[in-house]
Amino acid sequence: MSLVFFQGGKKGKKAAGEKSKGAKGTGRLNGHHQENGMENMMLFEVVKLGRSAMQSVVDDWIESYKHDRDVALLDLINFFIQCSGCKGVVTGEMFRNMQNSEIIRRMTEEFDEDSGDYPLTIAGPLWKKFKSSFCEFISVLVRQCQYSIIYDEYMMDTVISLLTGLSDSQVRAFRHTSTLAAMKLMTALVNVALNLSINMDNTQRQYEAERNKMVAKRANDRLELLLQKRKELQENQDEIENMMNAIFKGVFVHRYRDSIAEIRAICIEEIGVWMKLYSDAFLNDSYLKYVGWTMHDKQGEVRLKCLTALQGLYYNRELNARLELFTSRFKDRIVSMTLDKEYDVAVQAIKLLTLVLNSTDEVLTPEDCESVYHLVYSAHRPVAVAAGEFLYKKLFSQREPEEEGAPKRRGRQSPNANLIKTTVFFFLESELHEHAAYLVDSLWDCGPELLKDWDCMISLLLDDPLPGEEALTDRQETALIEIMLCTVRQAAECHPPVGRGTGKRVMTAKEKKTQLDDRTRMTELFAVALPPLLAKYAVDAEKVTNLLQLPQFFDLEIYTTGRLEKHLEALLRQIKEIVEKHTDTEVLETCSKTYHALCNEEFTIFNRVDIARSQLLDELVDKFNRLLEDFLQEGEDTDEDDAYQVLSTLKRITAFHNAHDLSGWDLFTSNFKLLNTGIENGDMPEQIVIHSLQCTHYVILWHLAKLSEGSSRKDDMVTLRKQMRAFCMMCQRYLTNVNTAVKEQAFTILCDLLLIFSHQMVAGGREHLEPLVYSPEDSLQSELLSFILNHVFIDQDDDTNSTDGQQDDEAVKIEALHKRRNLLAGYCKLIIYCVVEMKTGADIFKQYMRYYNDYGDIIKETMSKTRQIDKIQCAKTLILSLQQLFNEMLSELGHGFDRSSSAFCGIKELARRFSLTFGLDQVKTRDAIAMLHKDGIEFSFKEPSPQGEGGPPLNLAFLDILSEFSSKLMRQDKRTVHMYLERFMTFQMALQREDCWLPLISYRNSLQAGGDDDTMSVMSGYSSRGSSVRSKKTKTPATTTGTSAAKRKLPEEESSSSDVWQQGIQTPVMLPSPHLTSTAMRDPKRGRDDSYMGVYALPHDQPQPHQHPQQHHQQPPQHHQTPMDYNSQVTWMLAQRQQEEARQQQERAMNYAKLRTNLQHAIRRGTGLMEEDEEPIVEDVMMSSEGRMDDLNEGMDFDTMDIDLPPSKNRRERSELKPDYFDPASIMDESVLGVSMF
Repeated sequence: MSLVFFQGGKKGKKAAGEKSKGAKGTGRLNGHHQENGMENMMLFEVVKLGRSAMQSVVDDWIESYKHDRDVALLDLINFFIQCSGCKGVVTGEMFRNMQNSEIIRRMTEEFDEDSGDYPLTIAGPLWKKFKSSFCEFISVLVRQCQYSIIYDEYMMDTVISLLTGLSDSQVRAFRHTSTLAAMKLMTALVNVALNLSINMDNTQRQYEAERNKMVAKRANDRLELLLQKRKELQENQDEIENMMNAIFKGVFVHRYRDSIAEIRAICIEEIGVWMKLYSDAFLNDSYLKYVGWTMHDKQGEVRLKCLTALQGLYYNRELNARLELFTSRFKDRIVSMTLDKEYDVAVQAIKLLTLVLNSTDEVLTPEDCESVYHLVYSAHRPVAVAAGEFLYKKLFSQREPEEEGAPKRRGRQSPNANLIKTTVFFFLESELHEHAAYLVDSLWDCGPELLKDWDCMISLLLDDPLPGEEALTDRQETALIEIMLCTVRQAAECHPPVGRGTGKRVMTAKEKKTQLDDRTRMTELFAVALPPLLAKYAVDAEKVTNLLQLPQFFDLEIYTTGRLEKHLEALLRQIKEIVEKHTDTEVLETCSKTYHALCNEEFTIFNRVDIARSQLLDELVDKFNRLLEDFLQEGEDTDEDDAYQVLSTLKRITAFHNAHDLSGWDLFTSNFKLLNTGIENGDMPEQIVIHSLQCTHYVILWHLAKLSEGSSRKDDMVTLRKQMRAFCMMCQRYLTNVNTAVKEQAFTILCDLLLIFSHQMVAGGREHLEPLVYSPEDSLQSELLSFILNHVFIDQDDDTNSTDGQQDDEAVKIEALHKRRNLLAGYCKLIIYCVVEMKTGADIFKQYMRYYNDYGDIIKETMSKTRQIDKIQCAKTLILSLQQLFNEMLSELGHGFDRSSSAFCGIKELARRFSLTFGLDQVKTRDAIAMLHKDGIEFSFKEPSPQGEGGPPLNLAFLDILSEFSSKLMRQDKRTVHMYLERFMTFQMALQREDCWLPLISYRNSLQAGGDDDTMSVMSGYSSRGSSVRSKKTKTPATTTGTSAAKRKLPEEESSSSDVWQQGIQTPVMLPSPHLTSTAMRDPKRGRDDSYMGVYALPHDQPQPHQHPQQHHQQPPQHHQTPMDYNSQVTWMLAQRQQEEARQQQERAMNYAKLRTNLQHAIRRGTGLMEEDEEPIVEDVMMSSEGRMDDLNEGMDFDTMDIDLPPSKNRRERSELKPDYFDPASIMDESVLGVSMF
């Protein structure tokens, strides 16, 4: 079929009732802007609003088409143009005389480029339903025109040509809208072709039936009519097929691989509809291949459309035969998509495989099925549920047929018996024994009847196997009990296990009724069955632990309403026997929780259970006191059996004291006596001490809980205060125990008690508890810190807690690391809640780099919390940690250490990390950063030189570390810190240029560089020593003059260093930084103000860069000073002499910087640290030519050393650099530090 767009000559045959175009029609075309524009807009507005019935809108357009088809088509063309968001209008003149490409080009020129939105992408309620209305309009249009107009060789040719041309446009709006229209047009044509095919088949059958009649009864006229009708239908079918081929080859073949994912998704979605609607024509490999290829699309939404399209095909089993080749070709891809990174795609892939499984079992291999099986343990619930449905279809769909009229089989004979066994076998073979709850949740939606068949599960555990039936093994029984517990919990709680929760969901009335019915039924069953189950498995700790959790989900009222009191008595007897038999902590704690669940005062069974519990506890406490008295009298000649009896009884009491208030029994006195004896003799068994400490801890907490209610006497508070302080002293003494487990237990309890009894316990209206507040003494704080340093910050191989030759066991190492992390977290809580002094955190913070992988998140969170409490004290703690590391390095390497050593580079790198944690807001951290520099400067000049008079101070190299924080100083504070630094310097220090004085030079340069750019950072390594040359490479002359002006602003006051410091802290606001540019012009040079008389004054004729005009008028008035004295003249002469020495020093310092930087990068790579907060390296972004160096060197101060650093390895293009990103902290937001630890 030849498609011609807007041809003026070829009009084709006209539709029925169509009028010839005359003068009236021509007049309407000529007046299109005035008359037809409103109709055009009305058609678009009607579809956009979607208020009118679409069929009436289409009928009005058809009437218009029958009256004048050119005008009506022009309305339709402009409708498509406006639906694309184009404000242009196709006029009658353009319609008659211009070709397709010319009109589209004209519309492209008139397209509004101010916004990238168009109707299909605009957000808002008005446009929300536009897409569906737009698609409905096209569908109704074809449906209403299917009997006449679409065959007139004019309307469809024009529309298809328009959409084909628009779909090839480079304008996304045109391409997207026309592709959607073309695909929906194709879908409508497929429906027309399908109807034609059905009519042709009916006509053919009628013709065959009429022809097969006897000659006498045959109606020849009817045969001719049927032949004529079939011929017309065949012509129409051919015409529709030509239209569909034109759309498919002109639009789909090009757009299914469009660069826009939405367009590709539209094509794949519609081809799936075609294959499903008209499978005879489209369901073949020629069309299926497009879906198969697109399953590899990089966008998840396109892959999702492929899977949903295939689901519609595989759902119809009659089409399976035509999909065999496709399935064999693309099955592996579908299986791999079950692990897609997009969860929605993975879910639909699993559902598609489930449909494939329903069609035939032979397609999927066991390996394919296994790849889906393990997804039932996925943390993403939709994926797990889909995999559970696949598993259920594969393993549980084959049920034993039940005979009609036969009584329903129950217990072991029920149809679910074998299916439950299959579930147990699958659970064991998956080797994920700790995830039974996940397996149950995955199967819950598709197999609730199977999972809730508790009667069958109980029968499998209690009843003897049937003749010829194989009994469950011990391992299988353990798995079945665990699965049974998980099903009971799921039915009672009605929410997924931990890790799969999707938030709180409001249960419907039907779900609530189901929950109540399930709880009633499970209580009736297990209230009777639980005692015999406990009796059968009483000696198996794992089985008993799971079985004892069942009463926690009971409806306890059933015991009374169902007259099941005798079963309650049996249950209580079994629990008591289990407590007497077992010493396993998990079993005992489960028994304690079960008693706690049964001892509910709301139910009538409370008294019965409370009496049983009291009797049990009386026996345990009496036995413990009797055994303890005998045990302590034995002294050093303790018997192992006696020690075991004491330990087992103490473990039972401790387990019950966790959930029950045992204040009625005086356990503090006996336990304290036991602990005191252990301290005096030193040979108390480890486990006895640990459980005695824990039991005493519970005594203190239960006593405090009673006092918190406010109904206690004053004597009780005095007693608790004495007991708590005595117990804390006892735990402190046990911190020096030789046994590591005992020390860890004592440390953990101490941290908890100090936190509970801190000053915060009086908050929330509990002022009456103020006498109980306890603050640790310095000795206790010191011992706690020593414990952390000796037992947490150790290498993995040094951990003596991994015994029995299991040092290489990875699980043991992970468990040991987890324990150490808990110990560190417990101590860090004391820091952030101000229980211990914040300065003790210095010993923790200094380990940040060395133990980053193990404790980095905890230390970083602690730094963040302490900064929120007190920014200045936190900064002092950080600088103290660096000072401690520096002193440790000095004691190890001596005062003549190499600043390129790994130890010094490590400290400098740690300082860089600390600097990045301060974030970008310099105003908030202003005081803290200033105080940090103050303490750092004082530390650097604190110790005299070991070389005697004239040598550098012992800690002078610390200034190199301190320079890492210079980038965090505001411009005003840099000047103030520089003034404070000069108070510690002598005249000779300013003239020194030896290597040992480079830290001072580097630090001074870091305070002077970037005077007008607060965000310029000091690079790691020794780049700060070369900041003068680098700043001249990277700054405009305006920036350089600003720096000089800043130096001229330094007032000379004969005040103390503290006064100068306070003056600097009160600098009002930070001046705005000038824009970075490489085209700024230099101002004429001007000498330094005569009024300036600083520590290092220059002669009047020393050339200086002129101050920037904006800074010039902001300069405060200077105080007039006396003329230049003799010392200043000597200074100037020495400066001239030393300039030559400075040039020679540049080369030596540059080589040193290369070695220093390379070694630092090697250290960073070797430690394997995360570099999420590494600063960007910025070079050569300000100067546009090398020739400016000569101009800038003219304004160089004599006290600044210039070092040319080698080019950076990760240089960025100039177009990529922005002033906002010059601060290294810009790549590390404080939100990164929000790791939840407490």
